[in-house]
Amino acid sequence: MKPTSKTNAASASTDPTPNAAGDTAPALMVLRRFRIVFNAVKTHFRQIEKEAGIGGAQLWALSVVASQPDIRVNDLALAMDVHQSTASNLVKALTKLEMVAAARNGDDRRVVTLRVLPKGKKVLRIAPGPFAGVLPEALASLDARTLARLDKDLEKLVSALHVTDEAAKTPLAQL
Repeated sequence: MKPTSKTNAASASTDPTPNAAGDTAPALMVLRRFRIVFNAVKTHFRQIEKEAGIGGAQLWALSVVASQPDIRVNDLALAMDVHQSTASNLVKALTKLEMVAAARNGDDRRVVTLRVLPKGKKVLRIAPGPFAGVLPEALASLDARTLARLDKDLEKLVSALHVTDEAAKTPLAQL
C-alpha cells in the first residue's frame, strides 16, 4: 500500500520494522538498546527496594548526606541535579523513616543541615550500589567525546519527541 499523505510517507520511511530482505531498520536497533538501558535501570531500582527497603532516589540522597555531613537541602539538590522541591521531598521521607536528621544550626536558624542517623547508615551498608544508580555510573565511565556526541544526539531525540525538559530534574527512580 502506497502512502497517501506526507505524514504517511514520512512514517513509512522511518518505519522500524524489518524490510522484505529481513534487514532490521536502524531505528529498531536503537529502540532495542533503549530497552536494554531502561531494563538495567529498572532492575537496579527493584534490587535496591528489595534489599534496602527504600527507593533508588532515597538511597542516592541518603548516600550524598552520608558523604557530606551537615549538607543543606539546596546543596543536596545540586549534588543530585534535581529540583530543590524534589530534594526536600526526599529529605522529608528519609526523616520520617528516621534515616536522616534535619537540624537548624548556627546563627541563621533558617538554614537546615542534614545528617545520617544510625538506621540510615545500616541501610547504606546493606544496599546494593552504585547508590546514584547504574546509569549515572555508566555515563561517568564514558570519555568526554562520547558524552558530547551522546548529548548532541539525545538532544535531537528530545526535540523529535516534541516535549519540554520539565522531567530533566526528576530522578529516574521516580519516573
